[in-house]
Amino acid sequence: MAPLSAYGALPDVEDAAISPDGEMISMLLSSSGQRILLIVDSNLKPVNRLQVGDAKVRYMQWLGNERILLVTGQTEEVWGFTTDKIEVNVGHLLPIDNSLPVETIFGDSKDVLNALYGNYGLRQIDGRWVAHFGGLRLQRSAQSRSRYVFDHGRPFLYSIDVNTNRASKMSDSARQGYDRDWVVDAEGRIAATLDASGADGDWKIEGPTGKRIASGTALGASIGLIGLGSDGSTLLYAARRQDGINEWFEIPLAGGTPRPFLADTDVDRLYFHKVSGYLMGYLDADKGPVFFDQDDQKAAAGIRKAFDGYDFRMVDWTPDFTKVLVRTSGKLDSGTWFVVDLEQGKADAIAYERAAIGPERVGPVSTFAYKAGDGLDIDGILTLPPGREAKDLPLVMLPHGGPHSYDREKFDWWAQAFASRGYAVFQPNFRGSTNKTQAFKLAGFGEWGRAMQTDISDGLTALAEKGIVDPARVCIVGASYGGYAALAGVTIQQGIYRCAVAVAPVSDIRAMFNEDYRASGRERMTKEALLDQLGPKDRWDDVSPRRLADRADAPIMLIHGRDDTVVPYSHSTQMADKLKDNGKPYELVELEGEDHWLSLSKTRLRMLEAAVGFVEKHNPAD
Repeated sequence: MAPLSAYGALPDVEDAAISPDGEMISMLLSSSGQRILLIVDSNLKPVNRLQVGDAKVRYMQWLGNERILLVTGQTEEVWGFTTDKIEVNVGHLLPIDNSLPVETIFGDSKDVLNALYGNYGLRQIDGRWVAHFGGLRLQRSAQSRSRYVFDHGRPFLYSIDVNTNRASKMSDSARQGYDRDWVVDAEGRIAATLDASGADGDWKIEGPTGKRIASGTALGASIGLIGLGSDGSTLLYAARRQDGINEWFEIPLAGGTPRPFLADTDVDRLYFHKVSGYLMGYLDADKGPVFFDQDDQKAAAGIRKAFDGYDFRMVDWTPDFTKVLVRTSGKLDSGTWFVVDLEQGKADAIAYERAAIGPERVGPVSTFAYKAGDGLDIDGILTLPPGREAKDLPLVMLPHGGPHSYDREKFDWWAQAFASRGYAVFQPNFRGSTNKTQAFKLAGFGEWGRAMQTDISDGLTALAEKGIVDPARVCIVGASYGGYAALAGVTIQQGIYRCAVAVAPVSDIRAMFNEDYRASGRERMTKEALLDQLGPKDRWDDVSPRRLADRADAPIMLIHGRDDTVVPYSHSTQMADKLKDNGKPYELVELEGEDHWLSLSKTRLRMLEAAVGFVEKHNPAD
């Protein structure tokens, strides 16, 4: 049995990216107890290594062939704003040549905050690599002309010369009460600008000449730019219909009639060219990668065939699509990284995410379909303990967060950790999840603690009817919305679970509404969007675990990061207070310095050890 640290600590390889010329690969990994960014050449020979430490890394990408952008997050306390804490992303320019200094994006600009508010793409212009980011412009202090202070939180658009780190303003921010977004074309010019009102949802899109090419009113402020079309002459955008369905449209940048885009396709993600920004293709949830260029499609089909049966993702690729970084997991695979060389027709494994978890320690993963109590077709991901018969097993119910997300057949470190201890683990894709149609997602609106909750327990019933699990030996565990579902499972519902573990949970729907509405600056469109998702206010208290603490019928563990900017730490402390007032058994675990995403290895492992220990105490596997 592998130690819990093999599952709960950050993986040996967290991320990887390939340079535009395909000659180097950067990998964020842990080595000999240290977290580093390692750059290797095409023969996997080290070129440079940089210490990363405990930084909360959000993502990395190559900016040309000589520098890497490493984006890290940090939590900042603020006063006098619509929220008390914010998560700030900082961009670091890391040169391959270690004789050159590491620089911060906007670090040399006195009048711009050293933080990124949107990444609008990398372009190659006259031989120079230019990156495009949103940034907050500062104003001169009234007390001192040499001092700059915060003005407002609406981003401007900037271009950054990658070689010099020099920032140039490309566009002003939106006016007060509006949000603004941009698309940058292959030459580094603004191709489209979107302005949307937070008060009434009115929006307009202007093309490259400033001419309005589309406009309308979006319910819940649900309007957004997607990117450029396949030849760069059209724009893709998304808007929400009257019935709540989101539609994609394509319109010429010169103006014209919007046309529905991929209307009957279940799109999992879009693939854009790394330099031009043109749309290359998309990932069909059923058919796999679909590319517009025949050669690219042939290559993608070959990659899919080579990794058939695995959960695989094309993570990064060269602009000419001759080399592709692929990550696989599932099917006895705890995570493997490959470089696929399409010109030579070979795929080489370059790194393993969890070397301590070999194939024999990976629990089998499959999709289990069932029907909800009202007949709706549901499915979920079932992970079984390695080497054990799928009969009368103890179960950990593990609903996902979001709630608009979904689980798939992959190596899930949390699920596999429980499976390694002898538990079956079920991750239900309840109504409101995004693994089916938009109608299935919308079916979750207004169903917090109601049909979304019974969808979860209906999965338990179906597994028990098949004889796979013992319905008398079940705990429910989850994070974020999944944490809410865990609390709801032992307050709103009763007599089902032996214990509940709630990580960063929403404990009170009214409090969540007030927090999100306040954070938006009390925009009416945000209010309407929240009411759409949560349903009428007079139904919230009936499905808020904090208000039902006196009904808790099983021990509860609450685990929460102090620096959570998504679900405030108070959701757990106030839930704990209510449980204490009512004499209910509970434990509260504080994760100092941790955010909503469990970004730190030490505290993430602490969470896992506490959660597994709690479940083993109240629902032993043997």
